Amino acid sequence: MSDPARIDVHQHLVPPHLGRVMAERAEALGWPAPAWDVRSAITMMDRRSIATGILSFPAPVGAPDDPAAARAGARGVNEYTAEVVKDRPDRFGHFAVLPLPDVDAALAEAAHALDELNADGLTVLSNVHGRYLGDPVFEPLWAELDARASVVLVHPTAPPVAPVPGLPSPLVDFPYDTVRTALHMVVNGVPRRYPRIRMILPHAGGFLPYAAHRFAVAARLHPDSTPESLLDDLRSFYFDTAISAGPAALPSLLAFAAPGHVLYGSDFPMLPEEWGTGFDSGLDAYPHWEPGQLHAVNRGNAELLLPRFART
Repeated sequence: MSDPARIDVHQHLVPPHLGRVMAERAEALGWPAPAWDVRSAITMMDRRSIATGILSFPAPVGAPDDPAAARAGARGVNEYTAEVVKDRPDRFGHFAVLPLPDVDAALAEAAHALDELNADGLTVLSNVHGRYLGDPVFEPLWAELDARASVVLVHPTAPPVAPVPGLPSPLVDFPYDTVRTALHMVVNGVPRRYPRIRMILPHAGGFLPYAAHRFAVAARLHPDSTPESLLDDLRSFYFDTAISAGPAALPSLLAFAAPGHVLYGSDFPMLPEEWGTGFDSGLDAYPHWEPGQLHAVNRGNAELLLPRFART
């Protein structure tokens, strides 16, 4: 059975002042509106053997043409989340959001969140109003986060393409966008230049593990790369299990990910609890765990990534 003290690296919150905005965004994406408060989150965690949830905000904090609103939005979300963690440090951690694409503002907010709010890491979206994370404009941010050896959750968002009618973007397009940004970063050398950043790709990296050897063909387009080096860089990411602990996905993920790079994730409340418990059962029931491997996924690997949550 599962470890009774999971560390959930992919858990979200909805600050009260953003409840209506998040409901409207979910409706626009064709997804159930998330309902969240501290009490219900802790109750959910108790039911699902989650000792600690690392909270993050999974949506843009401002319009692309309103950098001031993005700065204020990020600061408001991060200060609210820090108060939640301060009130219940036994149950929560915090990945702070950044007001991208304004890199200078993102650098300032990262420093505030990490140094003043004691955030455990940062979260960025897979694309920033259509700009992917391997873009040179983000180099100063990666350099600073590498200097800090930061943990970064790369949360998917809708790609800059029209959705398929009847297929919600979180269901179909988010995995695709995770792959797009991961490959964009690797082809542009981000993990190789900044190896101290620990980047988490949610949802088992979209379909990255399954198709990684196909993507390695991209190295043929770059004379300074090889398929083997590109695969090594793709394996440098961490992966969480949110919405992905199925009997077809788990073998691919576990075969591809570097040792210690698979982490438990729930995606609550963006994934309703009644939907997520089936994936928890998929983890518990997987018949091919090696000794200690399930514990490592549920908790041990996250303790190494986020040492303050390690059991003493």
